[in-house]
Amino acid sequence: MAPYESDDNTGAPEADELPTGRRKAARYAVPVAVVGLAAATIGLVPALADSGDPDLPKITAQQLIEKIAKSDVEQLSGTVRINTDLGLPNLGGLESGLVSGATRSGDGSSADPTAKLTELVSGSHTLRVATDGPDRQKLSLIESAAEYSLIHNGKDVWGYDSKSNEVYHGTAEEAGKDHRGQEPPATPKDFADEALKSVDDTTSVTVDGTAHVAGRDAYKLLIKPKQSGTTVGAISIAVDAKTGMPLKFTLTPAAGGAAVFDTGFTQVTFAKPAASTFDFTPPKGAKVTEEGDASKAPGSDKGLPKAGDDLGAGLGESFGKDFGKGTDGSDGFKVLGKGWNSIATFDTGSEGGIPSGAGAGGGDLGGFLGSLGDKVSGKFGKGTVFSTRLINALITDDGKVYVGAVTKNALVEAANAAK
Repeated sequence: MAPYESDDNTGAPEADELPTGRRKAARYAVPVAVVGLAAATIGLVPALADSGDPDLPKITAQQLIEKIAKSDVEQLSGTVRINTDLGLPNLGGLESGLVSGATRSGDGSSADPTAKLTELVSGSHTLRVATDGPDRQKLSLIESAAEYSLIHNGKDVWGYDSKSNEVYHGTAEEAGKDHRGQEPPATPKDFADEALKSVDDTTSVTVDGTAHVAGRDAYKLLIKPKQSGTTVGAISIAVDAKTGMPLKFTLTPAAGGAAVFDTGFTQVTFAKPAASTFDFTPPKGAKVTEEGDASKAPGSDKGLPKAGDDLGAGLGESFGKDFGKGTDGSDGFKVLGKGWNSIATFDTGSEGGIPSGAGAGGGDLGGFLGSLGDKVSGKFGKGTVFSTRLINALITDDGKVYVGAVTKNALVEAANAAK
């Protein structure tokens, strides 16, 4: 049965637009408005158990989304494996060097989460996560012979890098408020919530059988764009049959091949973590950087993320941000198109495109960046397209930028239409 198609395109409110009480609830459940929107655009196709997969009761896509929305899991601990393959070029250590340099500029700290967690944008990583309500979360990034931990306990937020023995300390804005800025990023739920915000009449949502994930029975929710021109092929979300908690999230590109994002629990328990899990005292001899000190340092414009920054959005917003509004963005950009073909555009005010020579102010770095892109031209003039397996960006020679989860041709067409 084909998914029911609707002409309705009612937007769901972002979590930051909700009253304080509802913002806290939105951390653990997809907003109810999203469920209403999904009901108008998904197919009521029951799940059938595949051979070898758990034999679960039949469920429709609408019922499964409602199950996610009603999930009230606030306590869990487990291990998450995340694989990210954006198809970025191998920079031979340049990327990590740039991150390290940016972190330490102005006497910064290697334990600063705003820089440390950018490592998740590529490669394979193992995370240990624990959550006990809105005021206690812990994430540990397991590295070779080292570990990085981000701990939120009440008003305190700590980052600790065991490799450098450095500590970063900040405070949450106010105890009892929404602390999305300190919740563990990169879990399947982080991505699932963002993906479900993008469900509209340009999307097909169905149930695609069942699976075993981290030793638990799960339904598989399949989200696919109906539009051509997007780089997103499909999104699969494994949903715990008992709790409604997303256990695994996989995004595959339209071009095929390995998943762009694949994150899932390899082990999970919904028991209350021990209170000591969230205790932290700086080790003897560790260098401790306070949030206020870092924010005053030269070259630093912000310290530890505040509530609402949403650490998980660093990857999630690559596809999950609601670009379908067709209005000016809050950060000065405009949105062209609709649904999965939406393109964000803004004017840098700088003409000349990517500087490629020392005389143009680009130096070796400018020439290097230019070599990574593809030169394109059209009615808009000339420009350079920088591509990944998911997000593409066009920078025109007159300083305009067009970016989205769309093909290179779609960017050029958008630039031509805007001319």
